[in-house]
Amino acid sequence: MPKMKSNSGAKKRFKVTGTGRLKRERAFGNHILTKKTQKRKRKLRQATLVSAVDEPRMKRMLSV
Repeated sequence: MPKMKSNSGAKKRFKVTGTGRLKRERAFGNHILTKKTQKRKRKLRQATLVSAVDEPRMKRMLSV
């Protein structure tokens, strides 16, 4: 049986934390920033964890 391939797009977008959760960057922080408030833009800079519901699917994509 050949080895499973990880999803290349997922490899670039997710990092596994020390506890095994997945870390991701937030969406909507790249363009059309003039109408977004400073507070919102500041929050978008911070990374967050993948939701528990989506985590098994993302881990399968990463072959973790």
